[in-house]
Amino acid sequence: MRPLSVVTLIILGSSFAITSSLTAVVVVSLVLGDEYPRLQAEFQPLLKSLMLFFGMTLICVLSFYTLVKNHVARYWAQAAMWASLFGVGYYYWP
Repeated sequence: MRPLSVVTLIILGSSFAITSSLTAVVVVSLVLGDEYPRLQAEFQPLLKSLMLFFGMTLICVLSFYTLVKNHVARYWAQAAMWASLFGVGYYYWP
């Protein structure tokens, strides 16, 4: 594997881990939401975060796939991956 593929795989794994964790929190929030009103208040920001990381995970999958297959669009996919990484970072920057 080339170094760029390894870096892409690390970013993909991290974004997938965050996405799966947020999905588990959404499930818990759906189950317990009626009993805890504070969970209901935080449900919309939670869904927004889930969608951000789900989109980033999809872009990372596309980027990794194009790198492995040596596709001509691999540089565009890499640019999209880095833009999504910086976009999510900018969204959460205080």
